[in-house]
Amino acid sequence: MRVVSGIKPTGNLHLGNYLGAVKQWVAMQDDVQAQGGETLYFIADLHGLTEFIAPSELAANTIEMTATLIAAGIDPARSTLFNQTRVPAHSELTWLLNNVARVGWLNRMTQFKDKAGKNREGASVGLYDYPVLMAADVLLYNATHVPVGEDQKQHLELARDIATKFNTDYGVDLFTLPEPLVSAAAPRIMSLRDASMKMSKSNPSEMSLVKLIDSDDVIADKFRKAKTDPDALPGTPEGLEGRTEARNLVTIFAALADRTPADVLAEYEGKGFGQFKPALADLAVSVLGPIRDRLVRLLDDRAEVGAILERGAAKARDFAAPILVGAQRAMGLQV
Repeated sequence: MRVVSGIKPTGNLHLGNYLGAVKQWVAMQDDVQAQGGETLYFIADLHGLTEFIAPSELAANTIEMTATLIAAGIDPARSTLFNQTRVPAHSELTWLLNNVARVGWLNRMTQFKDKAGKNREGASVGLYDYPVLMAADVLLYNATHVPVGEDQKQHLELARDIATKFNTDYGVDLFTLPEPLVSAAAPRIMSLRDASMKMSKSNPSEMSLVKLIDSDDVIADKFRKAKTDPDALPGTPEGLEGRTEARNLVTIFAALADRTPADVLAEYEGKGFGQFKPALADLAVSVLGPIRDRLVRLLDDRAEVGAILERGAAKARDFAAPILVGAQRAMGLQV
């Protein structure tokens, strides 16, 4: 079993990123390796180029994202941790796969339509083509499983289609068809000010999200001031129907405590948010505080974080080399 996954270097990771993705990566690191498998995690800095970003910002975000993953529990001694750019085979295999992927397949990718909006003609070719880079990201390492959310399933299906067509067209058995790995534990975390919207750093209100770099006092203050309703908590999740803010806070509590929402509600049934929010604030500080402290220490030595990426990239290049050569030979490029 080989699990491969990447994350864009967006900077300022927040609670939604942690509970929805990073915490799952840490759990996978432990579970997969207990089964004798391998985990490869990468910072998707090439994907970060699909929309313009200042070079200095992208470079800083890459280091900060790496430090955040390590602070949250990704162990570079156990998982291969690197950034795409340090493994040129990502770009090289993407070009080879571009000649196997079909335009019609990319035209069906819904995320391009969502991200490009009405300005599709003004979008970069990279934004249109990045699902092929995503396919290369996983096929390059013969990934058996790829963690995906609902919005990424279509891209993994594309990777499987490209792998199948390549193997068929060139009469080889080179690429493994990766299976989706959907974590039932990954919650969808919403804004603390408007639970109809996902928690996002693009929200203009700082009170809408908890950043992993926030101080204990700031974390507690944001939860104590989170939007709620006046009713007491019910005894079952069904009782939260139509109560989006209440459901969001219970979801966050359960995810931070590694409990189910039903279990949390059984404990707090009949209690108001005047009791629940301070308890949630204390829990959040106890979980996120140590991560922040480790993150701050790591960012004090950014050169060492870069060195960690290079050590991981050296391992990744060794994994990738035979697959790239195999693709080149199959296509007649190695003579």
